[in-house]
Amino acid sequence: MVSQHGILYAVHLITNQFGNLVAKVCECLLRNGALTLQAIVRRTELSPAKVRNCLLVLIQHNCVQAFILEESVSGEDAGEPGKALTLYIALFVNILHRVRFSKFMDVVSKELGGSCGELFRGLLEHGRLTVKQIVDRAGANAKESTNTVQEDLGKLVMAHYVECCPAPEPLVPPPDADTKKRAKSSKVMVEPLTLEQRVMAVAMPSVMRRFSFVPNADQVADDQQNVNQPPSKDVGEKRKLHDLESDTALEEEVECNWRANFEELLRRLRHKACVDTIKVRFDDAAATVLSAMLEASRAEEDKVKTANSVPLSLNTIYEEVVKNEKNHSMTFDHVRTCLEELSCPPTFVKTDDESYSIDFTKITEAAQSEEIESIVLKRFGETAYKIFRLLFRAGCLMETDKIADRIFVEKKETSKTLFKMWQDGYLLMEKLVVGGTATGPSYGGSSYLLWKVNKRLLRETVLDEMFHAALNLNLRLAHEIDQNKEVLNLPPDKREGPDKQKFDRLRNVRLLIHSSLMKLDEAIMLFHDF
Repeated sequence: MVSQHGILYAVHLITNQFGNLVAKVCECLLRNGALTLQAIVRRTELSPAKVRNCLLVLIQHNCVQAFILEESVSGEDAGEPGKALTLYIALFVNILHRVRFSKFMDVVSKELGGSCGELFRGLLEHGRLTVKQIVDRAGANAKESTNTVQEDLGKLVMAHYVECCPAPEPLVPPPDADTKKRAKSSKVMVEPLTLEQRVMAVAMPSVMRRFSFVPNADQVADDQQNVNQPPSKDVGEKRKLHDLESDTALEEEVECNWRANFEELLRRLRHKACVDTIKVRFDDAAATVLSAMLEASRAEEDKVKTANSVPLSLNTIYEEVVKNEKNHSMTFDHVRTCLEELSCPPTFVKTDDESYSIDFTKITEAAQSEEIESIVLKRFGETAYKIFRLLFRAGCLMETDKIADRIFVEKKETSKTLFKMWQDGYLLMEKLVVGGTATGPSYGGSSYLLWKVNKRLLRETVLDEMFHAALNLNLRLAHEIDQNKEVLNLPPDKREGPDKQKFDRLRNVRLLIHSSLMKLDEAIMLFHDF
């Protein structure tokens, strides 16, 4: 479930990029879940035409998915019992990805080059495009140019950075009752899929179709015949609402629309974060070995939050390490030593009969713990930092006196710090009454305060605070720009004296805020996406 500050942050991002009307529809879906068109009209008090156009924009940019839920319904938004309803659900994760476009562009450009990066930029800007629209945007009217664009698109598809779009209105069956019973009776705790996950699982095409691209020979022939005709749209022109409607009408005739595959891009960023964590905790050699393991096992990962990589032999890992010329100096024994270091507690690499696999969960949890400890130290001080580390590692309830003794701090100061952390949601407190009655310890008993860190609730609290901080930084940036509109509108040659000082200050503030937002988004990915 998305927190309140998460919703406000997502709505702010949509408002900045698509305006208030689109943001109003998006907020309605984020707060109320999947809704029909009629339900959105009632809740937003907008006309059906405006709501439909807003939904088209959100679908075009992969922020909303339409689907049909076939089950008996009742209530305010219901139709006839047993009737299939078309609903719309907001994709919160894809909305957050809109602030990561620069990171995605950097990944693609470094691996596939500038031409593929420019092609990928068009998909990020316009959301979903056909091959013809991609070619038109690139300004390719000659045969060679068209072939080049299609070759670059083929590279992006082969690398899984671009994928075929999901079905426009997939039929989503109701949850299987037998599956629910098995989940309840199972001893292993399995989190049920959310409605958003169920919808996207049904909507996504098969892997063969999702990443299958064949250059369109007919498109090349059409471009040769129309070489002297102007393109249907200007290069870089944003997609209009009437274009989206016409695309929807011709949807059945189009073989496949293409979009950026955020899952693969997020997986690459997760790999980079894992390597950075290992580099800080160990050394460059250990990070190199882990990077080689990630590269060798990447093709076998089928989702972003993979718990463990596939097992790899020592020979396979060594071969992957020495593929890079920079690592030719690493010997076989050096690689083995690095793997042994990574296999020591907290066991970032699991071993089993001379095979090694990466424990992504342990690496992610270690990075999250370091981030939380840093926040506690800056926010509450050194005493709170000691208390938090003690309780986090203990994983159980501890009494106030015992905590004070373990960290060598007076009980009064320890109690004060514990209450402060508890009030801000970083600790859980339980009161234990011993030897008394239900009336209280004054009737012959004594009471003890016990403290504990609930890791799951703490991560949710920290993530919500990060969303709040990101929202505040964006609002501050908007305020600074609004306060200096006159200076920004002045020509560069007329910015003198106080005006130049204001402009320089605004430039420094924008750089600082953008840098802070980039770092904050990396922390949000660590807690929300990895």
